Amino acid sequence: MAASELYTKLARVWIPDAEEVWKSAALTKNYEDGDGSLQLALEDGTNLEHKLDPKTKNLPYLRNPDILVGENDLTALSYLHEPAVLHNLKVRFIDSKLIYTYCGIVLVAINPYESLPIYGSDIINAYSGQNMGDMDPHIFAVAEEAYKQMARDERNQSIIVSGESGAGKTVSAKYAMRYFATVSGTTSEANVEQKVLASNPIMEAIGNAKTTRNDNSSRFGKYIEIGFDPRYRIIGANMRTYLLEKSRVVFQADEERNYHIFYQLCASAHLPELKDLRLGSANDFLYTRQGRSPVIEGVDDTKELSTTRHAFTLLGVNESYQMGLFQVLAAILHLGNVEVKDRDSDSSVIPPNNSHLTAFCELVGVSYQDMSHWLCHRKLRTATETYIKTVPRLQAVNARDALAKHVYAKLFSWIVEHVNKALVTNIKQRSFIGVLDIYGFETFEINSFEQFCINYANEKLQQQFNMHVFKLEQEEYMREEIPWTLIDFYDNQPCINLIEAKMGVLDLLDEECKMPKGSDESWAQKLYNTHLKTCSLFQKPRLSNRAFIIQHFADKVEYQCEGFLEKNKDTVNEEQINVLKASKFPLLVELFQDGEKAVSPTGQPQGAGGRTRLSVKPDKGRTSSREHKKTVGCQFRNSLQMLMDTLNATTPHYVRCIKPNDFKLAFSFDPMRAVQQLRACGVLETIRISAAGFPSRWTYQEFYSRYRVLMKQKDVLQDKRLTCRNVLEFLVQDQDKYQFGKTKIFFRAGQVAYLEKLRSDKLRVACVRIQKTIRCWLARKKFLRQRRSAITIQRFTRGFQARCLAKFMRRTSAATTIQKYQRMCVARRRYRQKQAAALAMQTILRAYMARQKYRTLLRESKAVVIQKHARGLLARRRFKRCLRAIVYLQCCLRRMRARWELKKLKIEARSVEHFKKLNIGMENKIMQLQRRIDEQNNNHRATVDKLATLEAGHAADSERMRVEVTRLRGVEEDARNNANRANSLQGELERLKKELATTQKEKKTIEDWATKYRDEMEKMVSELKSQNGLLKSEKDDLNRMIQEQRQQMTEQMARAIAEETQQLETDLNEERSRYQNLLTEHLRLEEKHDDLKEEMALSSNTSRPGHRRTDSTHSSNESEYTYNSEYAEVDEGSRVSEDSGRGMDTNLTLKLQKRLGELEQDKQQLRDELENKEELFQRARARDDVEHKKARGAELEYESLKRQELESENKKLKHNLAEMRQSLLGNQATGAGAPGSPAYKVLLDQLNSSSEELDVRKEEVLILRSQLVSQKEATHHKETMTEPTHHVVDVSKLKDTDEIKQAYVGLKDTNRLLESQLQAQRRSYDNETEGLRSELQNVKEENNRQQQLLAQNLQLPPEARIEASLQHEITRLTNENLEILTDNQDPTASREARVTILRRMVDLMEQLEKQDKTIRKLKKQLKVYSKRIGEMGVGQTEGQTSPGQMVDEPVRAVSIPRREKDFQGMLEYKRQDELKLVKNLILELKPRGVAVNLIPGLPAYILFMCLRHADYVNDDEKVRTLLASTINCIKKILKKRGDDFETVSFWLANTCRFLHCLKQYSGDEVFMKHNSARQNEHCLSNFDLAEYRQVISDLAIQIYQQLIKCMENILQAMIVSGMLEHETIQGVSGVKPTGLRKRTSSIADEGMYTLESILRQLGAFHSTMCQHGTDPELIKQVVKQQFYIIGAVTLNNLLLRKDMCSWSKGMQIRYNVSQLEEWLRDKNLMACGAKETLEPLIQAAQLLQVKKKTDEDAEAICSMCHALTTAQIVKVLNLYTPVNEFEERVSVSFIRTIQTRLRGRCESPQLLMDTKVIYPVTFPFNPSALALETIQIPSSLNLGFLVRV
Repeated sequence: MAASELYTKLARVWIPDAEEVWKSAALTKNYEDGDGSLQLALEDGTNLEHKLDPKTKNLPYLRNPDILVGENDLTALSYLHEPAVLHNLKVRFIDSKLIYTYCGIVLVAINPYESLPIYGSDIINAYSGQNMGDMDPHIFAVAEEAYKQMARDERNQSIIVSGESGAGKTVSAKYAMRYFATVSGTTSEANVEQKVLASNPIMEAIGNAKTTRNDNSSRFGKYIEIGFDPRYRIIGANMRTYLLEKSRVVFQADEERNYHIFYQLCASAHLPELKDLRLGSANDFLYTRQGRSPVIEGVDDTKELSTTRHAFTLLGVNESYQMGLFQVLAAILHLGNVEVKDRDSDSSVIPPNNSHLTAFCELVGVSYQDMSHWLCHRKLRTATETYIKTVPRLQAVNARDALAKHVYAKLFSWIVEHVNKALVTNIKQRSFIGVLDIYGFETFEINSFEQFCINYANEKLQQQFNMHVFKLEQEEYMREEIPWTLIDFYDNQPCINLIEAKMGVLDLLDEECKMPKGSDESWAQKLYNTHLKTCSLFQKPRLSNRAFIIQHFADKVEYQCEGFLEKNKDTVNEEQINVLKASKFPLLVELFQDGEKAVSPTGQPQGAGGRTRLSVKPDKGRTSSREHKKTVGCQFRNSLQMLMDTLNATTPHYVRCIKPNDFKLAFSFDPMRAVQQLRACGVLETIRISAAGFPSRWTYQEFYSRYRVLMKQKDVLQDKRLTCRNVLEFLVQDQDKYQFGKTKIFFRAGQVAYLEKLRSDKLRVACVRIQKTIRCWLARKKFLRQRRSAITIQRFTRGFQARCLAKFMRRTSAATTIQKYQRMCVARRRYRQKQAAALAMQTILRAYMARQKYRTLLRESKAVVIQKHARGLLARRRFKRCLRAIVYLQCCLRRMRARWELKKLKIEARSVEHFKKLNIGMENKIMQLQRRIDEQNNNHRATVDKLATLEAGHAADSERMRVEVTRLRGVEEDARNNANRANSLQGELERLKKELATTQKEKKTIEDWATKYRDEMEKMVSELKSQNGLLKSEKDDLNRMIQEQRQQMTEQMARAIAEETQQLETDLNEERSRYQNLLTEHLRLEEKHDDLKEEMALSSNTSRPGHRRTDSTHSSNESEYTYNSEYAEVDEGSRVSEDSGRGMDTNLTLKLQKRLGELEQDKQQLRDELENKEELFQRARARDDVEHKKARGAELEYESLKRQELESENKKLKHNLAEMRQSLLGNQATGAGAPGSPAYKVLLDQLNSSSEELDVRKEEVLILRSQLVSQKEATHHKETMTEPTHHVVDVSKLKDTDEIKQAYVGLKDTNRLLESQLQAQRRSYDNETEGLRSELQNVKEENNRQQQLLAQNLQLPPEARIEASLQHEITRLTNENLEILTDNQDPTASREARVTILRRMVDLMEQLEKQDKTIRKLKKQLKVYSKRIGEMGVGQTEGQTSPGQMVDEPVRAVSIPRREKDFQGMLEYKRQDELKLVKNLILELKPRGVAVNLIPGLPAYILFMCLRHADYVNDDEKVRTLLASTINCIKKILKKRGDDFETVSFWLANTCRFLHCLKQYSGDEVFMKHNSARQNEHCLSNFDLAEYRQVISDLAIQIYQQLIKCMENILQAMIVSGMLEHETIQGVSGVKPTGLRKRTSSIADEGMYTLESILRQLGAFHSTMCQHGTDPELIKQVVKQQFYIIGAVTLNNLLLRKDMCSWSKGMQIRYNVSQLEEWLRDKNLMACGAKETLEPLIQAAQLLQVKKKTDEDAEAICSMCHALTTAQIVKVLNLYTPVNEFEERVSVSFIRTIQTRLRGRCESPQLLMDTKVIYPVTFPFNPSALALETIQIPSSLNLGFLVRV
């Protein structure tokens, strides 16, 4: 393409400029071949003629189109050259506030010198898992790419961070490590990632310092290897350090500081633990005051030391070691203050008792004499002798400084080694990612040995970088099968050879160091002689013989030779080191012992596992000659070579940090400084390599979408590749300008700009044509609209004028009438108001004066009382004080006299004469004393008697006097009160007289004032009449204003109420959210606890040798019933408290005990009667059949009577229930259930009636038994009466002997018969006695059983006692009757009696069942009232036997057929079948089959029906275990299949249904409103499961959150692709050129998610939840959460992707949102609040499409984007990128205007929306209309062991 086609009029170019480096200009004239100059116009309007180089004729660089400016990747620019790169970085940095930019494989980071909110955890989560080209440039994107490649390619990675001091290298490396620590985590609880991050403050404290360029400059290089395990989680790290700047310890330039740790110690010297260090201000020490800048603005050194100490603790360095480190550092500071003075010209001396040297020696534990001696002397060794020589002052000071540097270097190495030990791990390392934070290329006015090493390292890194870039370019071309041509790039191997090759700079330096008299001058001469003529990269300065110049890859650098040899040798006095080795300070000895360890040739300690501690310098105190000769340069060269080997073995990632200015100004860009760094860091070399080939690369699809406008319809073919080929061949004639690859089209530099020019020209022509047509149509439409409007306006105006005239006339007439009446009304109202005001004023004034006078009198009276009491108190205190003083003086005086007397007595007692005098007449004296004692005793007794008599009399007199005094005091008090009252009344009378006089005066005054006021009012009325006209004119305005104010007030009140309501709802949601977050955290901790238990179990199992079998059910049972034990304890505690609170009243207990005694007496009487009846039954056993028939008729009559009694009893129960209801309704007060209350009496009557009914039932059974006994006795009597009749004859009739004989024989027979009968009677008597004994034993057992039964009945509620007692009594009597019939020998009678009894029993059972139904209905109605008298209810104890269980304990089993009962909606199961139930119903249930084939919520209904039966039988243990097993199994299945949406949705629906069932059938009126009568019968009767409802509600919340996470994981991969990248409206979005970092294409490729994919997935979620029977309200909440996730993820990606912020993308987003809203309308979910969650995304899309120019636009944006934060609005405006030339960028001034207008907003500064937010969920009560008795259990569930009840 000819230059004349590009350099045309208005074409923009770049020309060099001295200040701005490059300046933009536009051609004012077309360029023709052969022209020697260009006619240009600068941006400020200045015309300029640009001369071309006559030799090269090189034209200036062309400028890229505006749509390419601000690209994320510099390689995407059409024209790749230095000014384009510089301008693109400047636009992104200044205008868009973007500090990161890609340049191929390099991330360019510009230091903003300002904290930016782009490094939070939300940003980390946004970049995690994303492709590097899909998001805006960021350090996190580079870290994610390294992490992903490590996991994908299983290859170690390296991130190389370089740049000048102050460019932000350390911060970038820190953020990269933070990213790895956040996204990977650790394999244990050791918090390795925290330790890795904790190493940063330590290394910054000991290795960073303030320089003129940076407040936190790293003065060493470091390479941190972060190790990962096979699961790619951090397990440890290792650090290597390079070239510590030791000279900074002893010297700092102006405006610089020493290492931070020294200033931190000085600032914290006041701490108690640091007092012993003898530190002070930083200005007190030489090593910290040389820079004259001890403080960094905004940095608190005391706080920084606290951070450093915390980091040491986290890394395992204990407090003692920390104090030891600080002790060594303080000693270095004191060493610097040691003053050395001249003794003479060749010697020096340290003054004695130097305080700083003393402090140094005490801190490091060495001898003062030794250290002061060897600081001023040195030892010289020869072959035969050793000399000690003095050194001059300068050498002594240098030796002191060398020692300080050496000690600090040792300390630095020790800390690095211990940091590495803290970060080491025993877990096998799978791979690592290295982060290299190393100094960039440096050049200063004076460059020394440190700058030489730094630039040497950068030469090596630049060579590696060039080779890597070249390799990537070659791989790209080979992959696309494009002919590869060798690209010429700068190779800096000659420069590296100059430095490190044989006879190079380092080699000659080491050689000169070995020379005895080597010097910097001689080394410089050797360099000149060796390289000056042989190497073009080496030069000699013109004016210096002690410097040299090396041409580096970035620039020429002049190095001063002074100090090279000394720094390379790094010498230190050996005797000083020996003194330190002999220290008593253990840490110092340990520092130098580490130096004694054998090291590898690279300075690496043996056994370090291949790691190199490269900061270790050669130890001059070492005896090894080889190690002694190792120089710093040699060490650095070896460590650098090792680093290069490591980097070459990894995949490198490059981060180049740029310092924008030297003044640390926020977002200030200095082009000159930026260009220098771009050249130095290799960015421009990358551009040059890319530009040398085909820098612009487009896929065929992208090219087709972008340049479809340049094609004609006939050129478009089915094969897009062939279409692109044809179009390119037509548009670009030169075949060398592009190449066709397999998947991409490669363009030379400038070709994309040419194609963009053609495209814009084509679009401009089309736009002109469209504008012409549209403007014509708009003008005609406007004219017609104006004409119609004019006619309409005329018609309405004329009509309006006529109406106004008529209205005016009517108003004039009405106004006259209104004025008349209104004036009269106003005058009357004003008069009355004034009159009322005058009266009110008088009243208030008089009352006020009266109150004032009363208060004055009261105050004076109280003051007198206070004075009286105060003076009395003071007088009493004064008297008591004097009295105490007098008593004290008396005591002291008496004590003194007593002491004197005692002393005299002691002296006398000690003398012998005294004892003799005492012994004389002692016996007589004793006898006299004895006699005197007896007399005194007698006198004492008499005195005591007299005192007793006197005391009695005195007590009586005292009592009498006390009564008299009391009476007199009362009289005195009455007299005083009367006197006071008289005085007060007299004073009151005087006061009233004065008030009367005053009032009369006031009255006269007021009358005068009223007269005057009346005159004034008349005058005022006249004036007001004159103002009336004005008031009327203002009346309408005031009315209108009042109306408006009323409306405003109404609106404000409504708004305030709405805001308050919204605030309350927000607070409720926040509280609910906090509670649910706590549940989530609790669940997470539970899972973590379970995982830890499993790991511990696994570790314990693996640690034990051998194979050990365990019970397979043990672990499952243990896990399933963990929850059971917890809630069993809770339920037990609640039940005990309930029982204690529901204890029976004492009176009721006594009455029941009395009733129990009466029942025992009745029972004994019944037993006696039973014995009598049995005897009668034996006699009457032989009765005939007629009597049997009569008995049968009596039985029938009795049965009819019994039915009548049952009916009457039923009526009586109903009547009792009505009485109880009435009493409860009439007494709803708090004491309604107290003893003596109506409710209490009704309950007691109910109990008595139950006892009476029990007696009736007993009497019925006894009558039945008596009838059976009578039948038996009749039969027996008949037999006994018929047997002996043939033996009875009249003796008188016997006439002869034969007859007598016969009579005798008969008599004998009779006697024998009587004898046999007597024996039979005796046997029967014995048998009967034995039977009675057994019967007595049975009676005793029955008595015990009856007592147990009564005790159990007392524990049952009143409604259950009657039924239990009747069933038990009937069962007992039936068994006894059957036993009697069994004993009967007559089979026929026995069979008939048995049949009769069975028939009667069947009838009785039928009647009992009917009564059961009636009583059950009455129970339901009675339940509500029984709760209100809960204090009187009888508590239920654990382990009680239910009525159903009592029936199962008969003496003999009886098979009685019953009629089939109606199904009660309960399922019965055995206790041992509980595990099988939860296993089949929960653990092994497949949600898909249940949802499709069965009713929704079937498992919940089945579980509740089982729970109902446990409640029905009153088995609390069964209830607890069932609920606990259910909860545990649901948690277990969710933990096992928590990623399956159908499973989670299924159990969410069933858990909610189970919760609703517990509420619906709880018996609470709130939940029973929607129940049917049948459902109300199914309510729980014995247990209140409110606490379990809360537990199940918490479980439902956990399942809901699991469901949201599951949905989020499914939708996460679809959202960005479907909402942002997919082109729903084809042809709207134009594809821009992409760089080397390939972005995801916005064209729909195969396998790419679209908006339809999202809608289909949402539909699948919705249909699944509907199939599972999820509550509609819950579905709405789920949909709202889904839409929030979609909106938040889409908006977050929009805020992090510059290519998505365009007008066309805003249209795409709005269309996609409309499709989501349409889906909501189709599902009838518009009212669920899901649309509101998309409001931020909608407003962001609108922001992309609105005008962004004027202040009105800014105001509209501020009012429109209320759901977006200020940071989000500014971010979108900064990222807004035109896709076409017709769009304009957002100006910086407009963004500033937006920021100014939004400054008053109170909002969070967070940029991204939190995608992890889960709205608090609620479970509104949703009763089921399904009747429990209609539910059928399918056989597929394998629940055959359940029995329907």
